Amino acid sequence: MGMSYLIDTHILLWWIFDDPKLDTNCRDIIRNPDNTIIVSSVSAWEIATKYRIGKLPEAKQIVEQYSDILRQAKFVEMAIATNHALRAGSLPIDHRDPFDRMIIAQAEIENLPVISYDAAFCTGLIRVIPS
Repeated sequence: MGMSYLIDTHILLWWIFDDPKLDTNCRDIIRNPDNTIIVSSVSAWEIATKYRIGKLPEAKQIVEQYSDILRQAKFVEMAIATNHALRAGSLPIDHRDPFDRMIIAQAEIENLPVISYDAAFCTGLIRVIPS
Protein backbone atom coordinates (compact mmCIF):
# COMPACT_ATOMS: atom_id res chain seq x y z
CA MET A 1 0.00 0.00 0.00
CA GLY A 2 1.30 3.44 -0.91
CA MET A 3 1.42 6.73 0.92
CA SER A 4 -0.17 10.12 0.46
CA TYR A 5 1.92 13.16 -0.46
CA LEU A 6 1.05 16.83 -0.76
CA ILE A 7 2.94 18.50 -3.61
CA ASP A 8 4.07 22.10 -3.76
CA THR A 9 2.90 24.22 -6.69
CA HIS A 10 6.28 24.21 -8.43
CA ILE A 11 6.33 20.40 -8.26
CA LEU A 12 2.91 20.32 -9.91
CA LEU A 13 4.18 22.61 -12.66
CA TRP A 14 7.40 20.65 -13.12
CA TRP A 15 5.34 17.45 -13.41
CA ILE A 16 2.96 18.94 -15.97
CA PHE A 17 5.80 20.47 -18.02
CA ASP A 18 8.05 17.38 -17.58
CA ASP A 19 10.76 19.67 -16.23
CA PRO A 20 14.13 17.93 -15.75
CA LYS A 21 14.57 19.78 -12.42
CA LEU A 22 12.20 17.21 -10.90
CA ASP A 23 14.53 14.44 -9.73
CA THR A 24 14.07 10.72 -10.29
CA ASN A 25 13.11 9.98 -6.67
CA CYS A 26 10.28 12.53 -6.74
CA ARG A 27 9.14 11.36 -10.18
CA ASP A 28 9.01 7.77 -8.91
CA ILE A 29 6.91 8.79 -5.90
CA ILE A 30 4.48 10.75 -8.08
CA ARG A 31 4.12 8.12 -10.81
CA ASN A 32 3.71 5.21 -8.37
CA PRO A 33 0.03 4.22 -8.74
CA ASP A 34 -0.05 3.05 -5.11
CA ASN A 35 0.63 6.58 -3.87
CA THR A 36 -1.99 9.30 -3.54
CA ILE A 37 -0.75 12.65 -4.83
CA ILE A 38 -2.59 15.57 -3.30
CA VAL A 39 -2.67 19.11 -4.66
CA SER A 40 -3.85 21.98 -2.49
CA SER A 41 -6.48 24.21 -4.03
CA VAL A 42 -4.10 27.06 -3.13
CA SER A 43 -1.97 25.86 -6.08
CA ALA A 44 -4.78 26.78 -8.48
CA TRP A 45 -4.89 30.26 -6.94
CA GLU A 46 -1.11 30.62 -7.14
CA ILE A 47 -0.90 29.47 -10.77
CA ALA A 48 -3.81 31.70 -11.85
CA THR A 49 -2.30 34.68 -10.01
CA LYS A 50 1.15 34.20 -11.52
CA TYR A 51 -0.37 33.74 -14.98
CA ARG A 52 -2.46 36.92 -14.60
CA ILE A 53 0.50 39.08 -13.56
CA GLY A 54 2.74 37.68 -16.31
CA LYS A 55 5.12 35.63 -14.14
CA LEU A 56 3.87 32.36 -15.63
CA PRO A 57 2.77 33.02 -19.23
CA GLU A 58 3.17 29.35 -20.16
CA ALA A 59 0.34 28.41 -17.75
CA LYS A 60 -2.57 29.54 -19.97
CA GLN A 61 -3.68 25.97 -20.73
CA ILE A 62 -3.25 24.95 -17.09
CA VAL A 63 -5.50 27.79 -15.92
CA GLU A 64 -8.11 26.96 -18.55
CA GLN A 65 -8.08 23.18 -17.99
CA TYR A 66 -6.90 22.87 -14.38
CA SER A 67 -9.48 20.33 -13.16
CA ASP A 68 -9.06 18.14 -16.24
CA ILE A 69 -5.26 18.19 -15.88
CA LEU A 70 -5.48 17.09 -12.24
CA ARG A 71 -7.98 14.37 -13.13
CA GLN A 72 -5.81 13.05 -15.99
CA ALA A 73 -2.79 12.97 -13.67
CA LYS A 74 -4.94 11.14 -11.07
CA PHE A 75 -4.12 13.80 -8.49
CA VAL A 76 -6.53 14.55 -5.65
CA GLU A 77 -7.38 18.14 -4.82
CA MET A 78 -7.44 19.26 -1.18
CA ALA A 79 -9.78 22.14 -0.43
CA ILE A 80 -8.83 24.86 2.01
CA ALA A 81 -10.72 24.39 5.27
CA THR A 82 -11.10 26.93 8.06
CA ASN A 83 -8.63 25.08 10.28
CA HIS A 84 -6.07 25.20 7.45
CA ALA A 85 -6.60 28.94 7.02
CA LEU A 86 -6.31 29.67 10.73
CA ARG A 87 -3.12 27.63 11.02
CA ALA A 88 -1.59 29.19 7.89
CA GLY A 89 -2.19 32.63 9.35
CA SER A 90 -0.70 31.73 12.71
CA LEU A 91 2.28 29.57 11.72
CA PRO A 92 5.30 30.50 13.88
CA ILE A 93 7.58 31.09 10.87
CA ASP A 94 8.87 34.23 9.18
CA HIS A 95 7.94 33.11 5.66
CA ARG A 96 5.44 35.58 4.17
CA ASP A 97 4.27 33.74 1.02
CA PRO A 98 0.58 32.95 1.65
CA PHE A 99 0.57 30.06 -0.83
CA ASP A 100 3.50 28.33 0.89
CA ARG A 101 2.06 29.03 4.33
CA MET A 102 -1.18 27.30 3.31
CA ILE A 103 0.57 24.22 1.97
CA ILE A 104 2.67 23.99 5.15
CA ALA A 105 -0.45 24.35 7.31
CA GLN A 106 -2.34 21.70 5.34
CA ALA A 107 0.62 19.31 5.51
CA GLU A 108 0.95 19.81 9.24
CA ILE A 109 -2.77 19.42 10.03
CA GLU A 110 -3.30 16.47 7.67
CA ASN A 111 0.04 14.88 8.65
CA LEU A 112 1.26 14.67 5.05
CA PRO A 113 4.81 14.85 3.75
CA VAL A 114 5.32 17.63 1.20
CA ILE A 115 7.27 17.23 -2.01
CA SER A 116 9.04 20.56 -2.50
CA TYR A 117 12.47 21.95 -3.36
CA ASP A 118 11.65 25.22 -1.58
CA ALA A 119 13.90 25.66 1.48
CA ALA A 120 11.13 27.72 3.12
CA PHE A 121 9.28 24.44 3.77
CA CYS A 122 12.11 23.16 5.97
CA THR A 123 10.62 24.61 9.14
CA GLY A 124 10.78 21.51 11.30
CA LEU A 125 6.97 21.49 11.37
CA ILE A 126 6.51 19.04 8.48
CA ARG A 127 8.35 16.32 6.59
CA VAL A 128 9.76 17.57 3.28
CA ILE A 129 10.88 15.41 0.34
CA PRO A 130 13.58 15.62 -0.79
CA SER A 131 15.01 16.44 2.61
